[in-house]
Amino acid sequence: MDGGSDAIVISRAPRALALSFFNGIGLKFGTVGIGIALARLLGPHEFGTYAVALLWLTAALSFNDLGVSLAIVRWPEEPAAIAPTVNTVSLLASAVVAAAGAALAPTFALAMGQPAAVGITRLMCVAVLISGAVSTPAELMLRQFMQGKRLVVDQVNVWVGAVSSLLLALSGMGALSLAVGRILGSSAAMVLFLRFSPQPFRLGLDRRYLRPLLHFGVPLAGASIIVFAASFADQLVVGGVLGASALGYYVLAFNLSSWPRDAFSLPLRNIAPPTFARLQHEPEAMRSAFRAVLGLLAAVTLPICLLLAGAAEPLIRFIYGQAWAPAASALVWLAMFAAFRITFELAYDYLVVVGVSRSILGLQVVTLAALVPALIEGARHWGIAGVAAAQVVVAAVVVAPIYGVLFRRAGLPASRLLGRVWLPLLIGCGVGASAFALGELLRASALGACAAAGTIALLALAALIYRDRSELSKLRGSALARAAAPREVPV
Repeated sequence: MDGGSDAIVISRAPRALALSFFNGIGLKFGTVGIGIALARLLGPHEFGTYAVALLWLTAALSFNDLGVSLAIVRWPEEPAAIAPTVNTVSLLASAVVAAAGAALAPTFALAMGQPAAVGITRLMCVAVLISGAVSTPAELMLRQFMQGKRLVVDQVNVWVGAVSSLLLALSGMGALSLAVGRILGSSAAMVLFLRFSPQPFRLGLDRRYLRPLLHFGVPLAGASIIVFAASFADQLVVGGVLGASALGYYVLAFNLSSWPRDAFSLPLRNIAPPTFARLQHEPEAMRSAFRAVLGLLAAVTLPICLLLAGAAEPLIRFIYGQAWAPAASALVWLAMFAAFRITFELAYDYLVVVGVSRSILGLQVVTLAALVPALIEGARHWGIAGVAAAQVVVAAVVVAPIYGVLFRRAGLPASRLLGRVWLPLLIGCGVGASAFALGELLRASALGACAAAGTIALLALAALIYRDRSELSKLRGSALARAAAPREVPV
């Protein structure tokens, strides 16, 4: 891709970011009413049954394409030449994973203490095949900053799935309604992905590209398996040690703690990797871009994460009802962990572009080794709250220092990163403390406590965004200037 083409594509980044934020907010808050209705309708046990199947699906999707689709974004040339090979590898690998999942579903469901989840788990295998079919179109749209069309795809996916699930739940299908809704939404999204793809869907197997693609993707796929194990070991431990009902409480708290990530972090991450990739031949420009994105991400997510932690109890009671109140003990810690998780995911994106995938794999192995015994002890002694708290401790004591070492090797010492996040962190802590105090003061009124705490959080968020209002324009101007400058692109 020449400099002029880069400039044209990168110039779409600010608009893509705006669309991504709108998309993320629409996806999360547009369907929140349906999610609340489903939680109240199904209850913790049915919700926990579905969570077992969803846990398997998440594991399968973490490596079903062997990581090769990620090369579409990072490829230094036009990706048309590698797309057919990526499509073929993704589909074949997804088919193998789906078949293995169907065969192993009884064993997995029994290990999670929920034999009733076998049929739902097997149904989820269809979603694995759909993911393999759309992995290349999705990455092509990401590379081209086609967030307007991606918004349409994601909204159709979520709304078709959510409405279908609600209607089926009302008809008495129980946990199966969530799985069928998921498949229907994914199928509708697949049609749109193939329709909107910048390039037609073609199959092929070019040996010139197969080995480089596997060399790039397989370490990332291996890392993704470890990432999944590290990210979802908590749910595996909760299901295996505490049972399906506890898993239902825990997953609801986890989903609620993920709101800042889904609404704000994921949209920003949608444009970050292709932006970093287009600057990968200019290391200092890429470092500056990462610091800018990190600062923006901290400003919009830290106050909200710590609001969720401070107002956990009134928030759960107000939104989901008293039946779900036990989930609050986990939400306190999971919301704090969400702040770490958001930062680590952005760091992962950057380090992948830099090309240290093997170091990332090592990081995840160490994380998993530290996390599993902590989770088991937490579950045995303090239930779902102990499981959630264990993740905060491991993130702060083990994972954050290792990321610090990796970034120092990449030319970004911790001092340069902390300068962008210390103020959002300080203000976020103030928001969390205020939310907790208001919850205690207004214990009789969950709505009043949530409204007062939310007002404080919105004021803090507005102040931080106003402070960083120039970051997007700086990032855009820097990217455009460098993309327009003549340079050699290695073949």
